Amino acid sequence: MKEVKAIIQPFKLSAVTRALQEIPGFPGMTVSDCRGFGKEKGKEGQHRVVEDLIDYIPKVRIEIMLKDEMVDKIVEVITKIAHTGNPGDGKVFVYDIEKAVRIKTFQHGEEAI
Repeated sequence: MKEVKAIIQPFKLSAVTRALQEIPGFPGMTVSDCRGFGKEKGKEGQHRVVEDLIDYIPKVRIEIMLKDEMVDKIVEVITKIAHTGNPGDGKVFVYDIEKAVRIKTFQHGEEAI
């Protein structure tokens, strides 16, 4: 089992969600608003470093728990749809999941996702 975590531009969320939902067997996802900065250190556009204050750039974090065989397709869709070619497009990370339990049914492992 894997977790795919993507940090993307907020205005790309709807398009990424629609594209992911078209993948057969897509397990669903969790979405959170977040803020941060990368190499640009918040300097792009309206965001800049002012003395010691950093303006954090709004982003969206997507978390998807899935079977190993779905990882490449999920990552491909996210990177293709979220891409603008501009700084701040985001990143995608893939992690191993050691254990998963569905609280409602007590299912374990892949059955829980």
